[in-house]
Amino acid sequence: MPVTRSTRLGALPPYLFAEIDRQKRAARAAGRDIIDFGVGDPDQPTHAFIIERMRQAVGKPENHPYPLGGGSADFRRSIAAFFHRRYGVQLDPQRELLALIGSKEGIGHLPLALVNPGQPVIVPSPGYPVYRAATIFAGGQPYILELTEAGGWLPDFAAIPPDVARRAVLMFLNYPNNPTGATATLDFYQRAVAFAKEHDLLLAQDAAYNELYLGAQPPPSILQVPGAEDVAVEFHSASKTFNMTGWRIGFVVGNADAIAALASIKANLDSGVFAAIQEAACEAYGNIDCRELHQMRELYRARARILCEGLCQIGFRASPPAATFYVWAHVPAGYDSMTVCSRLLDEVHVVGVPGVGFGPSGEGYVRFALNVPAERIQAAVQRMAALKW
Repeated sequence: MPVTRSTRLGALPPYLFAEIDRQKRAARAAGRDIIDFGVGDPDQPTHAFIIERMRQAVGKPENHPYPLGGGSADFRRSIAAFFHRRYGVQLDPQRELLALIGSKEGIGHLPLALVNPGQPVIVPSPGYPVYRAATIFAGGQPYILELTEAGGWLPDFAAIPPDVARRAVLMFLNYPNNPTGATATLDFYQRAVAFAKEHDLLLAQDAAYNELYLGAQPPPSILQVPGAEDVAVEFHSASKTFNMTGWRIGFVVGNADAIAALASIKANLDSGVFAAIQEAACEAYGNIDCRELHQMRELYRARARILCEGLCQIGFRASPPAATFYVWAHVPAGYDSMTVCSRLLDEVHVVGVPGVGFGPSGEGYVRFALNVPAERIQAAVQRMAALKW
């Protein structure tokens, strides 16, 4: 019997990374040697001290039942302590903090908790595709807010139409930014909080890359702004910080009412994060200044330099990012992002992500993830140079 898909699915564009993965699989099946700068999945293993804590935790019978609720008491206390050390922000572990099955899960469910059908949600472009998809699933109306290189890839609040600002219930932010690598200052967050208070909307700041800063200064938290807890939540993830993408653990902090609403959605849809993984995450965030994380940042800095120098020599325009492990490169003159990425894959077997997949303002750019060893980056640049852009 044929199955009819919901209209929600019909409203979504193909998920960018699923399509890229399909093309990669086909190329590999054809025997091609693929150099993959696509999905941002660290190529380094989870740090050994985290794995050791997991080995111990997984053997405890008390960790084997359903981990119902928004995180164990130990996890909540550990994350609250991390947040106070890192940002000087005091959180109520019970009301202002919630464990997530990765930050993507929490971001995906947040509009279901807060958005009624037809209500606008302000979504940045370029931006993580889940912001728009989650809005559509909840029946909301995405309002695409264009970000520009000239504007530092930061939103211009004055450019939001008054009617949209008045009716919107939610606005997504993401700094350090995927895909551009841009960062935000406390001054920017102060303006964002003022805008949210003026228009009575919630800010959802995606801080998944806050610990992957490649400059000297660690990025701030939006919750460092006085009064931000009234109008903002912030999502964090262990995935990229500690090379734990497959472990699926993150957390959200901030506005207690929004977190309670999200917790209610999650109580009906999932059964929590495996308690042993919560223990391992406590170990991770308890050692945020570990030598291993400093080494990871240096690894990404070195890779970014190699890739950006090579890209600039062959007709792209690229600079090392301020944070994240992404290089956001302007394509050679006369090309669009889809054409460039198609040529890279079809002709020289290199995978990049077309900027237009992150929204219309991403056109003209390609995102390269730095999850490739230095020697393979150099090989990829040599291959791309052979195309003679």
